[in-house]
Amino acid sequence: MELIEYKDAEMMMMQLADKLASKLNQALSTHDRVSFAVPGGTTPGPVFDTLAATSLDWDRVSVMLTDERWVPESSERSNTRLLRQRLLTEKAAAARYVPLYDDCETPEECLDRLAEGVTPELPLSVLLLGMGTDMHIASLFPGADRLDDALASNAPPLMAMRADGAPEPRITLTAPVLSGAMSIHIVITGDAKRAALDKARGLSTREAPVNVVLNDATVHWAP
Repeated sequence: MELIEYKDAEMMMMQLADKLASKLNQALSTHDRVSFAVPGGTTPGPVFDTLAATSLDWDRVSVMLTDERWVPESSERSNTRLLRQRLLTEKAAAARYVPLYDDCETPEECLDRLAEGVTPELPLSVLLLGMGTDMHIASLFPGADRLDDALASNAPPLMAMRADGAPEPRITLTAPVLSGAMSIHIVITGDAKRAALDKARGLSTREAPVNVVLNDATVHWAP
């Protein structure tokens, strides 16, 4: 693990966007197409704003979420909605979006079809993750109903997940996909998440799913 500390969150978001753009450019220099997986939630919004205006060969980039709540894009809880508002705009509007949601009542009904879109994009070229104070990444929550299956080395690329505290079902990239990314970055803010990061080092992946990627990740932290 590499830990980079920043003086404040605003500086971190700008510098992180530059670093991610550099990693994407490096990947584009050796591959016809590259893949970029990002988290939902509010934390990465400023990173997306900066990236959207960055000059890249976005038409050669496939963008996907690390996980999605099983709600339509019209819902304010939709990560896809956030992505379209904050990242897939300006220059980045040329990117190809790989969905993790479809019009089915449950995620299980659409899982195979959605996985067909994800599989050709693997291994991920660049991965950006957030982390909760419970040490979850994507929708790999401690105590989730299928966590052990999603952590397995032979897990399929996508899995439906339900957990206490998550109001709706989720769909998530699994541990082999996340750990197999070529460039892994985690962005966190605040003392509580820094404490959670320190705590995770002494726990199992079931207790702290962030450990799936932590050894190979660059962690970006600001107070």
